[in-house]
Amino acid sequence: FLCCNPTTKAKPNQTRKESMSSDAPASGGFGDRRGRGRGRGRGRGRGRGRGRGRGRGRDGDKGEWVPVTKLGRLVKDGKIKSLEEIYLCSLPIKEAPIVDKFVGSALKDEVMKIMPVQKQTRAGQRTRFKAFVVVGDSNGHIGLGVKCASEVANAIKGAIAAAKLSVIPIRRGHWGSRFGPPHTVPCKVTGKCGSVRMRLVPAPRGTGIVAAVAPKKLLEFAGVKDVYTSATGHTKTLGNFIKATFNALQATYGYLTPDMWAATELKELPYQQFTDYLRDNKPRKSYGKKRQ
Repeated sequence: FLCCNPTTKAKPNQTRKESMSSDAPASGGFGDRRGRGRGRGRGRGRGRGRGRGRGRGRDGDKGEWVPVTKLGRLVKDGKIKSLEEIYLCSLPIKEAPIVDKFVGSALKDEVMKIMPVQKQTRAGQRTRFKAFVVVGDSNGHIGLGVKCASEVANAIKGAIAAAKLSVIPIRRGHWGSRFGPPHTVPCKVTGKCGSVRMRLVPAPRGTGIVAAVAPKKLLEFAGVKDVYTSATGHTKTLGNFIKATFNALQATYGYLTPDMWAATELKELPYQQFTDYLRDNKPRKSYGKKRQ
């Protein structure tokens, strides 16, 4: 047996299997590059992991609003004229554009607080941001939204959407004589969240809002002009302080005062009233783009 290179000599006892194993690099027990061995470590394959998806929400806010609920379809087509019709039937609002349709131009938003929150994981601490946002039209409608996200901008955006979904009506009344438009809360109301207890007391016209900075902003957005407030508990926790004030304003429609004793004529729900319209104008399902 002759070799082209005179410096190398062939080993007579070397088999083909040994020569193939000698060509493979030393892997140290983790498997070679050809896929042999069990392998250790998680890897970054496609099988697991959440994945954010690059093109999913790029143009989500642009274009015309396409409702996905029956209530949204009725609102967009003009079958429901105001928010009060929705509140009277106790229908849940699950789309933010429904609120924009009625009070979008008068609706204002205010970021009350942004606080970092942390979660302990195996890799360390994961920090996210929690945003508290208040929306209102200063005319009897107010909403409070809380959202936690990895970025401040996403947290604020999500909190605004959550606040629009939680918009509630606020009942206002008079102190003393019923001269002029309503300017204060109709009666003494109380809201509680955590250890914070917030009490709203009617006040004479011209008193103003006697409250701290945070609840004063909520009362201004709700359209209350004169009110006394009394707060107890750990009001330094601003999140609970805001929620307690929001719960107190929500309780204004929880009391049946004598001026509301008149008989109320109940009407059909919009779903029953426009059932034929919803059936005949059912949106078509889209199963993706057609292949060319």
